[in-house]
Amino acid sequence: MVSTQLSWLVVPAVLWTLVILSIITWALLVAKLVQYARGRRADKRFQKAFWQANDLSAGERVVDAHRGPMAAIARAGFAVVSGRDIAPANRDLAHQIDRGERLERVLKQQIERERRGLEGGLAVLASFGSTAPFIGLFGTVWGIMEALVGIGETGATGLEAVAGPVGHALIATGLGIAVAVPAVLIYNFLVRRMKTGVHRMNDFAQDFYALCQQSGFAQRDTAARADDIAAGTDNDTATVGQTTTTAPTR
Repeated sequence: MVSTQLSWLVVPAVLWTLVILSIITWALLVAKLVQYARGRRADKRFQKAFWQANDLSAGERVVDAHRGPMAAIARAGFAVVSGRDIAPANRDLAHQIDRGERLERVLKQQIERERRGLEGGLAVLASFGSTAPFIGLFGTVWGIMEALVGIGETGATGLEAVAGPVGHALIATGLGIAVAVPAVLIYNFLVRRMKTGVHRMNDFAQDFYALCQQSGFAQRDTAARADDIAAGTDNDTATVGQTTTTAPTR
């Protein structure tokens, strides 16, 4: 019969499949923990250096020297502040678009990209958690069917003839549950970690937007401001001198 011909392949295949799913589950846990830890350390180093900068230009230099989710968000924001997000051919249209709205949209888009990177592999864990019990149940059903076929062929009806094959077939269901439960727990744990990271990115994006808003969504260098002050002082002196020279005499 078909069940007898495939029994040597189906049940071991189910068991090995569940073992492989379990290995992938724990490997994904280690990989995601390493990813989250690296991103967290990079964000801490970046924030510490970024908020110690004197102005937006110094902050942009800090961004260029760091990597991580928050640095990528700030890099996308500085592209809007400096006007690099618009192609040179569209410079005329750029003046018709509010820079604050562009900055807000770009920050949200970059956060969404970073969130998709943090979500990588979570769908696999969710699939393992939902399908592993059914894979194990399939192995159990096949094993019981094989046991019943064997009992029908031999005619043995004793407890030993039934309990042994059925108990062996239930191993697949137990293994499926053993794979599904950790997969679901790991999935929930990683989803919470991911949401916490997204909340931190949202907080940083709001602070970055407020900082750019205070500067009028324009990047000014400290040296440029000093030159403006010096130029303004020279103009005032020249104006005073010109007024003194042209003053009428009595």
